[in-house]
Amino acid sequence: MIELLAATRNRGKLKEIEKLFAGGSIRVKLYFLPDFNISVDCLETGETFIENAIQKSLFYGKLVTDIYTVGDDSGLAVEALNGGPGIYSSRYSGPGATDEKNIVKLLEQLQGIENRKAKFVTAVCLSKNGQVIRTFTGEVEGIIIHEKRGSGGFGYDPVFYFPPLKKTFAELTTEEKNRISHRARAFQKLKEFLESLG
Repeated sequence: MIELLAATRNRGKLKEIEKLFAGGSIRVKLYFLPDFNISVDCLETGETFIENAIQKSLFYGKLVTDIYTVGDDSGLAVEALNGGPGIYSSRYSGPGATDEKNIVKLLEQLQGIENRKAKFVTAVCLSKNGQVIRTFTGEVEGIIIHEKRGSGGFGYDPVFYFPPLKKTFAELTTEEKNRISHRARAFQKLKEFLESLG
């Protein structure tokens, strides 16, 4: 049995991570920040998704010792916005940012722009007792459409269109999303690494 703290309070992420670790050849006991009554936030000062994931993993790993801690950072990188909003994805629309406000700002920024290529990126860092063990990344490419579609998911999912399935991420079933999402790809690498530890 491997004990693992996933350093997040985001309900959408919690559900996805739980599903990703269901099954497999190892048993993982998953904990989240509320399980340890952790309410302090890690300041993300990194300039890349990897740097922020490492910061989170080490920060929360100091608060809960002797178990593996995984920090992750995800975001949307839009080609026409030079990779933006990038690491600022969750706070793109400024103080008091919400998913809705972020989407509104994104669509405003892309008005009149033909190149709407984008990718979702997730970086994951596994650490224990202050030592970084390994980092993993996952990406998925898509297109930003002009208006929201679908009621599932969170973040930018309603405007992120995935051509192979002809759906936005908000229209995918949980099973579909867990097969192809950036987070699924990064956490699958993490899961395989943990399995290799036996």
